Amino acid sequence: MKPILRFGLAIAIVASVYLLIGDRHDPFMWAYFGLFSAVSLYALLSIDEDLARERFTPPSRGADGVSLRQVRLVAMAHILAGFLDSRFKWTTVPDACRLVGLAGFTLGFLLFVQAMKTNRFFSSVVRIQDDRGHHVVDKGPYSFIRHPGYAGMMPAIPFGGLAMGSWIAVAVGLVYTALILRRVAFEDSFLQKNLEGYKAYAGRVRYRLVPGVW
Repeated sequence: MKPILRFGLAIAIVASVYLLIGDRHDPFMWAYFGLFSAVSLYALLSIDEDLARERFTPPSRGADGVSLRQVRLVAMAHILAGFLDSRFKWTTVPDACRLVGLAGFTLGFLLFVQAMKTNRFFSSVVRIQDDRGHHVVDKGPYSFIRHPGYAGMMPAIPFGGLAMGSWIAVAVGLVYTALILRRVAFEDSFLQKNLEGYKAYAGRVRYRLVPGVW
């Protein structure tokens, strides 16, 4: 139950911050917050305790020079930018775009969760998990692209900025997306060099993020 308790505490903190600095009367923002909470809870209920430890408290920093802390700080800045922009109205996003943002955020987030459910080695850092019997996963969304989790989160974060009604949050979300794109290139190269069977898998599943493109 520890991940669920941490989730409840995190949601309570984020909600409190929003009530302090955000626009309490923005229905789109509450819709975004509700969808984010619902999909996050679904994700936590879908994974076992072993994977939860790997996701939230990996045993090492991993091989990537861009730390998990840096990525998380950018994600936090994205949310805070959306909250503050909702309060001070520095930028304005049309309602139709915000609806598109809600849909894109939800679909991207759900693809991320599906990838995590399929792959028990879905770590938050780049490492070979010898302690967990690491091997290639090629089922579900991994039979179409090699990094479906990243393919979901990369558009989901900027779409979340649209949903929050903030072009500033969209811009910060694009910084997050750029960091993840870099991570994809690094991680794929790392796995081809270090994970047994991954090079053969890359020969079968040719595309990293978008079928027919890359």
